[in-house]
Amino acid sequence: MKNLINKLTLVGMLFVLTISFGQNKRSLNNYREPSKEGINVFEAPKDTATTEFDGVKVRVGGSSALQFQMIDHENGWTEAAAANPESPWFETLPLKEIGDNFNLATANLDLDVQLHDGLRMHLRTYLSSRHHPEPYVKGGYIQVDNLNFIQDGLWEDFMKHITVKIGHMENNYGDMHFRRSDNAQAIYNPFVGNAIMDAFTTEVGGELYYQNNGWIAMVGLSNGKLNQSVDNPETTSPSLLAKLGWDKQINSDLRVRLTGSVYNTAQSRSVYLYTADRAGGRYYLVLEDAEASASSNFRSGRFDPGFRNEVTAIMVNPFVKYGGFEFFGMFETATGRAASEFDSNGEAVDRNFTQLMAEALYRFGTNENFYIGGRYNTVSGELAGGTDVSIDRINFGFGAFLTKNALAKLEYVSQTYNDFAPGDIRNEGKFSGLVFEAVISF
Repeated sequence: MKNLINKLTLVGMLFVLTISFGQNKRSLNNYREPSKEGINVFEAPKDTATTEFDGVKVRVGGSSALQFQMIDHENGWTEAAAANPESPWFETLPLKEIGDNFNLATANLDLDVQLHDGLRMHLRTYLSSRHHPEPYVKGGYIQVDNLNFIQDGLWEDFMKHITVKIGHMENNYGDMHFRRSDNAQAIYNPFVGNAIMDAFTTEVGGELYYQNNGWIAMVGLSNGKLNQSVDNPETTSPSLLAKLGWDKQINSDLRVRLTGSVYNTAQSRSVYLYTADRAGGRYYLVLEDAEASASSNFRSGRFDPGFRNEVTAIMVNPFVKYGGFEFFGMFETATGRAASEFDSNGEAVDRNFTQLMAEALYRFGTNENFYIGGRYNTVSGELAGGTDVSIDRINFGFGAFLTKNALAKLEYVSQTYNDFAPGDIRNEGKFSGLVFEAVISF
C-alpha cells in the first residue's frame, strides 16, 4: 500500500510538472483559442507566429459542460388509441416519461503540441459523453504551416499561404461545425443544441488550405470510414471535400464571410456524415420510446436522413458581424440513398433533404460578455418509402460569460415533426421547454 501511494504521488508530481512546463506559453501559433477568444474563428488562422521556436511546447487544456433540462414531449399516441386494435396509432409506442433534472456532465481533454516551427499537433479525448461514459479518443491531426522543420526557408514562398492538415480528424465540411458543440466544448455555440441534421464526421485523410487576402480555398480527401479497419476493401471509396469562400474585416465594425462546401462519397458500407457524432445530442430522450436509454438513444432530437451507400452534400454559409449584431446562416442540400433503395427496374433511387438555418444574435456589455439571440432551423425531404416529412425548430437564448473561460446559457427550444406516418413514434411529435447549460473551456 505504501509503494502504491508513493507511485501515485510520483505520477501526480510528474503530471503537475508536465502541465506547468507546457503552460508557460498558453497560446500556440496558428491556433484557435478554446475560450471566448475563439468565438467566430473558423479555419485556424494563418501566420500568427509571434516568437521564434525554442523547443517543444505542450498545451494541456479541456472543457466540461453540464445541463439542467426542463422539456416536455408528446406525439400522436394515446392510451385510448392503443387499446383499440383498429386504430392507426396501435403500432406507435408510448413515449419515455421524462422530467426536470440534470443530464450527464460531459468532459474533454485536449493536448496541443508545438512540435517545431510550422508543425503542430492536436489530440482530443472525450473523457465522458452521453454515448460513452468511458474515455475514448475523438481524433487528432498534424498541422503544417511551413517546412522550416525540414529546412529553414524550404518552399517559403509557396507555404506563405498554404496549410496542410493530416490525421483521423473532424472533416471541414461547411461552417456550422465550427459553431456546434463538440461534446463538452460548447463555448463556441451560442445555443445548447446543434443542427437538426447535424453534419459532423471524423475520417482519416488530409486537407490542403490556401488563405490569402480574405480568400479561403480547401480541398480534402478521406478514406470515407468512421471506424477504421482493413477488411471489406471493395465496399468503401474515398470521400472528397472542398470549400471556397471569402472572409474579410471590411472595417472596424463590419466583417463579412461567405463559404460554399461540398462532401461526396460515391460508395460506402455506411455513410456517417449525419450520424458520426458519438458524443450525443443535447436534448435527452425527447421523442424516444418507453424502453429507451440515454446512452443507446444518444441522437434524440436530431434527424438522420438514412443515407448509407452514397451521399453528395452541399452547404452554403453566410456570416455577418456588424458591431454587436451577428448573423449566421446555413443552406444545405443532401442527396443519397441506402444500399437497398432501388426501383422496379433495378435502378438506384436517390432521395433529397434540404436544411435551412438562420441565427441572429446581439452581443452587448463590456467586451460583449452578454448576448441574446434566436435561431430557426428546418429540415424537409423524402424518407425511404416515399413519405415527405419536415421538422421545424425554434430556439431563443441568453448567454453570459462569467470569465473568458466560463459561459452560462439559458435556452428555450420548440421542435415539431410534420407528416410522419402513423406507427412512427415521431407522428404528430413535438417537444419544448427550457435548458440551462454551464460550460468551462480552457
